[in-house]
Amino acid sequence: MPKMKTHSGAKKRFTLTGTGKVKRKHAFKSHILTKKSTKGKRALTHVGLVDETDLPRVKAMLTIGK
Repeated sequence: MPKMKTHSGAKKRFTLTGTGKVKRKHAFKSHILTKKSTKGKRALTHVGLVDETDLPRVKAMLTIGK
């Protein structure tokens, strides 16, 4: 059986916390920012957590056990 490889796109986008949760960044903050409100852009700056329903898939991509 070959080694499990980490999904290279996922390892750039997600980081683990000490308690096993997965941190993520918000989308829609990279370009076309002129039509977005300042308040909305500021809200997208903050780090979020991956939802519980998506955790198994993200952890599988990061090759992390349950």
